[in-house]
Amino acid sequence: MINKLSKFIKFVKDVKSKQKDYNTPSPDKVSYVGGQQDFDYSLDKNAQRLKNILGKSDDIIFREFHFGVKHQTKALIGFIDGLGDKKLILEYVVKSLMVNIHITDPHGKLVDKENLFDDIQKNILNIVEATEVKNMDEAIDTILSGNTLLLIDGCKKGFAVSAKGGESRSIQQPETEVVIRGSRESFVETIRVNTSLIRKTIKNPNLIFETLVVGKQTRTDVCIAYIQGIANDKVIQEVRDRINRIDTDVILESGYIEQFIEDNPLSPFATIGNSERPDKVCAKLLEGRVAILCGGTPIVLTVPYTFVESLQVPEDYFSRPYLTNLVRILRVLALFVTLTLPAVYISLTTFHQEMVPTVLLVTFAAAREGIPFPVLIETLISEIIFQLLRESGIRMPKAVGTAVSIVGTLVIGQAAVEAGIIGAPMVIITALSAITSFILPSIYDAIIILKFAMIFISSAFGLFGVIVGMFCILAHMCSLRTFGTPFMSPLAPINWSDMKDSIIRFPLWIMRNRPKVITWKKSGRQASKQMPNKPNEPNKKKGGKNY
Repeated sequence: MINKLSKFIKFVKDVKSKQKDYNTPSPDKVSYVGGQQDFDYSLDKNAQRLKNILGKSDDIIFREFHFGVKHQTKALIGFIDGLGDKKLILEYVVKSLMVNIHITDPHGKLVDKENLFDDIQKNILNIVEATEVKNMDEAIDTILSGNTLLLIDGCKKGFAVSAKGGESRSIQQPETEVVIRGSRESFVETIRVNTSLIRKTIKNPNLIFETLVVGKQTRTDVCIAYIQGIANDKVIQEVRDRINRIDTDVILESGYIEQFIEDNPLSPFATIGNSERPDKVCAKLLEGRVAILCGGTPIVLTVPYTFVESLQVPEDYFSRPYLTNLVRILRVLALFVTLTLPAVYISLTTFHQEMVPTVLLVTFAAAREGIPFPVLIETLISEIIFQLLRESGIRMPKAVGTAVSIVGTLVIGQAAVEAGIIGAPMVIITALSAITSFILPSIYDAIIILKFAMIFISSAFGLFGVIVGMFCILAHMCSLRTFGTPFMSPLAPINWSDMKDSIIRFPLWIMRNRPKVITWKKSGRQASKQMPNKPNEPNKKKGGKNY
């Protein structure tokens, strides 16, 4: 017994020691070969060291070839099958080396080995992007990142040739942000395609893309996008610093980045925006915000992110402002309905029956006759059933998911009422609360969590608890900040100039300036006197012209 106990203690100590060693940052952990080892002059030795590290995997390809006329030189290319563009590698690397005369002298002999590297870089690899590789670690990084490694016998340096290829998804319509009027393009999983979509819209030399690599195991490309001269330099540097501080093995989606760099990780409200629409991200960049693109996902992050953005959609700016303002007010109303409707129903039927008209109160009582549960349990059952139906509808294939939603809504809802588990008024309350919640998809997570909190508060304190709960939520939202910007801006603190595009949107020709809470550099984005005039009635006072 004592021996077993001592072995168990020793085993626990060993496990803890190994965990400590793993979690302790060490320079060797980021090195593939135990330190930054330089290349050898011999290509065979370099190739053997690379194959010892990467050669066990079948998808990593190493190919040796010779170039030159009379005195041939050996070279090696290495790339990952599926990530490298074989046609590009063959045409612009291998064939160019084998047939190009710049690396031989007039007598057909190879030029001096000391100048061979520079000659290849200047005369042969000038079509494709090629950077210098100085040691083994950089060589392995080059291959694992999808580029092609080129090593030449007799050179202590190599080339990282940008020849990425492979299959990728084509540009399709956005699935989560559908509009009737507007662009039909959405981001894809390839980061360079996404940057090109942004570049296609913003043809500005000040549009900057900075690429970082995050994740020790995944080595994911993360790209910071901003317009120099418009975006706040402090926000750019803060984004750069927060991403550089990420020390993790895995980055699979931009949601990983979001959770590592957000300001208030314990708050239900997200302080970082996301979108899969290039036009929406371009609009954010032009307002002075910073975008974060992550390889392997079509979702792009934007910072700073304020609450009023959750009430806006791209289509608001494509149509006349009258209907847009009406719809935005309805979205605010939908937010209050989603948060408070079940809680108010519990309060009225439990604590404040005198506030309900007698006829309606009798109807409620008749509908709840025979239901064995209190209103709180009835509400929770109804809400949980709806959340289960929603989750199954999303996770199942589209054809099956639609059927599940219909069956769940009609069959289970009606059956639950007839079985006396929930009342008919509760079905209406849950359905109305669910419909209004779908109007605000960008803030859906927060309002669902807070709706359950409001349900519990109202069941304990009635309408008094609902009012106090709403004030607490409002106070919490006012206390949030997103990369130095108040989350409730421009509503709290009030900024009258930015109120032109908050709950009410003014016409575009009135919104002359960018949001001042986002950037104060080059705040003006259009000239004054942009109000259109009638052709035959020029407003000469405002500079209008008669055509």
